[in-house]
Amino acid sequence: MDGKPGRNYWQNRARYAITVTANPPDRRISGSEDILYINNSPDTLKSLTIKLILNSHMPGSIRQFPTSSNYITSGIHIDRYTENSTVKNWEDARNFTWKGVRLTKPLAPHDSIKVSFDWHYDVSVESGREGAIDTTTFYLAYFYPRIAVFDDYNGWDRTDFTEAQEFYNDFNDYTFQVIVPKNYLVMATGDLQNAEEVLQMVYAQRLKESMTSDSVIHIVTKKDWEEKNVTFQKQNTWTWKAGYVSDIAMVISNHYVWDASSVVVEDATHRRASVQATYDDASLDFHKMVDYGKHSLDWLSHNWPGVPYPYSKTTIVQGFADMEYPMMVNDASEKDPTFARFVAEHEIAHTWFPFYMGINETRYGFMDEGWATALEYLIGTADVGKESADKFFKEFRVNYWIKDRSMEEDIPIITPGNILSGAALGNNEYGKAALGYLAVKDLLGDAVFRKSLHEFIYQWHGKHPIPWDMFFIFNAASGRELNWFWNNWFFSNNYIDLAIQKVEPGSRNCKITLDNIGGFVAPVNLVVHYVDGTQETFHQTPEIWKDNQKQTTIKIVTKKKIQSVVLEGGIFMDADESNNSWKAK
Repeated sequence: MDGKPGRNYWQNRARYAITVTANPPDRRISGSEDILYINNSPDTLKSLTIKLILNSHMPGSIRQFPTSSNYITSGIHIDRYTENSTVKNWEDARNFTWKGVRLTKPLAPHDSIKVSFDWHYDVSVESGREGAIDTTTFYLAYFYPRIAVFDDYNGWDRTDFTEAQEFYNDFNDYTFQVIVPKNYLVMATGDLQNAEEVLQMVYAQRLKESMTSDSVIHIVTKKDWEEKNVTFQKQNTWTWKAGYVSDIAMVISNHYVWDASSVVVEDATHRRASVQATYDDASLDFHKMVDYGKHSLDWLSHNWPGVPYPYSKTTIVQGFADMEYPMMVNDASEKDPTFARFVAEHEIAHTWFPFYMGINETRYGFMDEGWATALEYLIGTADVGKESADKFFKEFRVNYWIKDRSMEEDIPIITPGNILSGAALGNNEYGKAALGYLAVKDLLGDAVFRKSLHEFIYQWHGKHPIPWDMFFIFNAASGRELNWFWNNWFFSNNYIDLAIQKVEPGSRNCKITLDNIGGFVAPVNLVVHYVDGTQETFHQTPEIWKDNQKQTTIKIVTKKKIQSVVLEGGIFMDADESNNSWKAK
């Protein structure tokens, strides 16, 4: 109940050794992998569940959105499967995104097993979270067979990938090789092990310099590509390592330019993180993307969440998805540079939630999208000022929920995301959850909120927290019983609608009674206008609703004659503002 991992907490993990071969413009990707899977659970496992996410491209697969013929492929094909070096029969999983595999010998607690796959698939012509960005630029994600999460509250994760919800993975160690033709770059999760073996000396040296540079270094430019001598002039094998991460992704291209710099993310050790970007040279916004990325890592490390960026680098790729991956971002090019920075900041914020924290995005997406959206607002306030950040947040994250609110949208945030779709899923995971986190920040104050957030991160990074772990650790770290707040925001079908019920002016103070029609315990400003033309704002945190969540009376001290009172919620937008004001008769 203190929110910390229990004495008997466990989680499984694996070591992946992967080799991938790509020969663009041929869209066929071939691969092989060895997986050493370690069973840290107290259970004897009689089977494994294998995730085959790219089967979502197959005709007949479960998808929450319509798609085009350019998105359809034949899925992922397993050419060979072995268990402890013994070849076993494999039948492709048709159009399912997971497959159960019965083990010849059950896997005992604290034992391990080695399974191997040879596989292939075709990159889809239409690119989304992964696929062909252009004919010679491929973004590879979810591209390898993986062992699903086996945990102590849900057993094997056998949820289908439907293109809407996101992912849930163990923390694994990866060593992987990517074989590509000459003059193809590979950028990926993790650290490149052999830059000098694949890049010509001048480019390898530029990359090395960028790791400690404050300035942006143009590692490969459009002019460099025109000379067709960026890599060694042979088929090259790029070798990468990534330790204790939840996934890997990569991009390959023979014409994307490459920029890089670095930024100090941890003052105590002066540790730097590399910030890289790769993109089509015609995309003007991406010429500033390394600067945007450096600002994001700097601000997020030092302010909110205020935990140093935990990885060695991040790479921002020009694609189509506006999607996060461990140490990588796949973002569309934008005409508005401010919006381009906003998108990059949101996706980079996901580094902490879900990747550092190991959140089950499929089931509890509000624990990562909600936090990333809250962080997006906080860094946006620093970037463009509170007024502009509020305006954007209201328009982009809140207003459509209020305008189009329906029964299926106002369901509890805690509702597992794997059974939701459309606006209900989006509202719960993004705007509503972000408002809940910002409301508890307002309730606790910055110092206590920071202490609680840091305790949650320090206790659960590299593990698999569920919502109750988060709620209870905030209770314990803040020293306050917040269950009334969590129940109100995350377990109800409330919305925001406050009203002034009555105002009772006095000679030295004024009593203002508020009704909570919508139910959410939101913060609010009481803006008091005086007859002398001045005004005064009295901020009220959600604490005013603790004892009675339906109605509360607030006493404010004032010596002036009141002309009117107005409720202002800012980003906590009120569904019906017609009852938000009072005027003296």
